[in-house]
Amino acid sequence: MKIFLEVVFFLDCLALIGLILLQMSEHATLGGAFGAGMSSTVFGRDTTRDPKKLATGVLGAIFLALGLTLALI
Repeated sequence: MKIFLEVVFFLDCLALIGLILLQMSEHATLGGAFGAGMSSTVFGRDTTRDPKKLATGVLGAIFLALGLTLALI
């Protein structure tokens, strides 16, 4: 059981890393450091409809749950 959970944990880590690297925003450039990236909307970028944000949250929750489970086993 522990080996299976470690494999799932490793795959979740890879998926989480890949998903975070895919989320290149317009704030990632040098202009974003000085506030120029906020010009897309009045209050900043609209991330409420971003499915990558939801997937990142789910993968992060799975990562934390698996990490805690593996630490207790």
